[in-house]
Amino acid sequence: MRSIPHLLLAAALTLAASACEKTEKLDTGPVTVKGSAAGSAGATHGSGSGSAATPTPPPAPAPDIDSKDILARTATSPEVDVKHVLIGWKDLGAAYRGHLDPRAAKRTADEAAALAKEVADKLKAAPDSIDALIKQYSEDPGGSSGDPYTIDADSQMVPPFKNLSLRLQMKEVGIVKSPFGYHVIERVAAKPLDPLESADILARPANPGEVSVQHVLIGWKDVPAASRGLDPRAKDRTKAEADKIAQEVLAKLKGGADMTALMKQYSEDPGSKDDGKAYDVSKRAQLVDSFKKLSLRLAPGEAGMVISPFGWHIIRRMPPDSLESTAVLERPQATEKAKVKHILLGWTDVHASDPRGTKRTRAELEKLVKDTVAKLDKGAPIEPLMKELSEDPGSAASGEGYDVSPSAQLVEPFKLLSLRLKVGETGVVKTQFGIHIIKRVE
Repeated sequence: MRSIPHLLLAAALTLAASACEKTEKLDTGPVTVKGSAAGSAGATHGSGSGSAATPTPPPAPAPDIDSKDILARTATSPEVDVKHVLIGWKDLGAAYRGHLDPRAAKRTADEAAALAKEVADKLKAAPDSIDALIKQYSEDPGGSSGDPYTIDADSQMVPPFKNLSLRLQMKEVGIVKSPFGYHVIERVAAKPLDPLESADILARPANPGEVSVQHVLIGWKDVPAASRGLDPRAKDRTKAEADKIAQEVLAKLKGGADMTALMKQYSEDPGSKDDGKAYDVSKRAQLVDSFKKLSLRLAPGEAGMVISPFGWHIIRRMPPDSLESTAVLERPQATEKAKVKHILLGWTDVHASDPRGTKRTRAELEKLVKDTVAKLDKGAPIEPLMKELSEDPGSAASGEGYDVSPSAQLVEPFKLLSLRLKVGETGVVKTQFGIHIIKRVE
């Protein structure tokens, strides 16, 4: 599976450079996560024109004005909603990859600390003024929508921001410093749901694992993310018109309409509208909060509606594929470490670009999977079958096995099945790359 990258949600669902974004590098490539402007990797430094330039001394440490009394608390909330004002200064340019707010570019660290304390004092005196203070002072390009950030222990925020947020009481204000500046943070009430959102589904506990979903995105001209570019159909659409279309799509979906066809007809998500692509969603997925919340509460095959800064999302959780080993997938995890070998098979609708998969019909796939599993169950070695059939270029010819653990950089369904198989047992699971016939060998 090292040759098959774990796919991320397309730009239509990712929050661009928000006040708490950092860039991490995993084995699967660079991953932008919700957490402050963009990480230091890739920052450009001027080379200077002189041959004997004097080295620039490191900047003086920024004043420590963190709310230590709040950070010292041992009790944390499981989930909070917060808003914040971000105040930067000129020595932070590398953290922003050269895109530091012009106001911060002229400010020293001492001036930033003084301004952050001033904003905090104003907010403590008038806790309901947070939106006005954000508009006046904040340099977080992702916080202008007015929506709060929902924070829990798994949120992909820079640690100082998350640590303070989870210790705040309702309407309490605190300050913390991160590589992106001073954050003046207030805990606020969750944003009220729109009357059309699927409140009954959102009230459920979240599924603990990963789910696969498809969605239709419907925007309108005043949606908060309009500055990032709207689909031409949404540019003149009112919220009321978007409401009507979203309800129509959901009704069609509940009436049995094909989701992929509805995506092609209605969706404005450039990452999935044309091919019906499904997204894998977990608690740690890099997705806007409302999209993730609804996805993780849907039952298999169920659909619902939720609003994000990009518009309406009509989301349907994918039902299990008829070929999957559902009985195995429903078991508790059997091990923390397994070695598995697998055969990847695609078909015309889902494949990893292997010519065999692109030409294979669903009926042909079903027969091939059943025949192959039968051979393995009768004791046939998997390596010759991998060489003959598998479309995974990383292991087909070599018969290589993969080490699987909960933290392994593998697509989640592959990992979930592998860790539930008994040694010597074979199972089947579907991912966005096709059908995997997996045998646990250790």
